Amino acid sequence: MAIGKFLRDVVTEMKRVSWPGRKELIKYTGVVLTTVAFIAVFFAVVDLGISTLVRFILG
Repeated sequence: MAIGKFLRDVVTEMKRVSWPGRKELIKYTGVVLTTVAFIAVFFAVVDLGISTLVRFILG
């Protein structure tokens, strides 16, 4: 069956994966959380600016 071969191939590939260590994982998690927070703040400021501009034009 194709599904069985696929699953065997997945297991084989997962054994080859180079998993990060604990320090790397913590570091990468920090980078992701910082990036997400920065992007959230950025879009909040942009949204506030645009909505203020629209209220000013229509107001």
